[in-house]
Amino acid sequence: MPDAPEPKKISASEFEKKVFEREEVKIVLRVPADQQVNDYPYARKVADNTTVTGWLEGRLTETLGSDIDVEIVDGKSTRPHGRTKMETLRATYES
Repeated sequence: MPDAPEPKKISASEFEKKVFEREEVKIVLRVPADQQVNDYPYARKVADNTTVTGWLEGRLTETLGSDIDVEIVDGKSTRPHGRTKMETLRATYES
């Protein structure tokens, strides 16, 4: 069985921008802005009832691996609690 192809790579700053455009949530990768990381493969945003932790573990860590630190930042420039629902997090950018 052939190996899976290598995922497309983009810069960390492009990744952050792509996540914001798709998910409507600001993240910060704790790596140099020009470091190459796996592309964000999701076409649609995660469901509103998903928790921040569920999204972090299910999409971000799965895509980036566990060796890249990811900070999620809400609309008040603070870190949301892991049990916060994505709908609630997204609403913080509107106020």
